[in-house]
Amino acid sequence: MDNKIVLIILSIFLPPIAVFLKAGAGKDLIINIVLCFLFFIPGVIHALWLCTK
Repeated sequence: MDNKIVLIILSIFLPPIAVFLKAGAGKDLIINIVLCFLFFIPGVIHALWLCTK
């Protein structure tokens, strides 16, 4: 999925789904899920960073 606008919106509201669509099931998804469980904002930042690089 290469539509960056959709990925950025998903990164803000549902970060693990955005990471899954961008990177697939892997270490980035696990890291994002852990960040979202601990604190939501670091999960959003990680998703935005991953989806915009």
